Amino acid sequence: QVQLVESGGGSVQAGGSLRLSCAASGYTYSTYSMVMGWFRRAAGKEPEGVAAIGNDGTTSYADSVKGRFTISKDNAKNILYLQMNSLKPEDTAMYVCAADWERTVVALAVPEFGYRGQGTQVTVSS
Repeated sequence: QVQLVESGGGSVQAGGSLRLSCAASGYTYSTYSMVMGWFRRAAGKEPEGVAAIGNDGTTSYADSVKGRFTISKDNAKNILYLQMNSLKPEDTAMYVCAADWERTVVALAVPEFGYRGQGTQVTVSS
């Protein structure tokens, strides 16, 4: 079993930055081979895949965050990151870390991943 715990959320003004972290525990030897990613849940909206990263470093982003968000992974520490720059009010959501095996590295698919954390809230004010 893989456990995922997010941190780093908070409240920022538009144009600001935040870095989210997701610590993986449990069968961490397997996280290297997993596709990992972030999705977000905004009030009244369907979950939206934000970014994904494969074990070879391949990345995928939703069009809405391309050029502003960067996903990365520290395999030695079993931590997944999401650097979010130039934040907009429409980025306000609960951000959830997710992982799975044998998945294509496609951001839009991340809400379907089998393992997920509890989420961390990001609020961007105008």
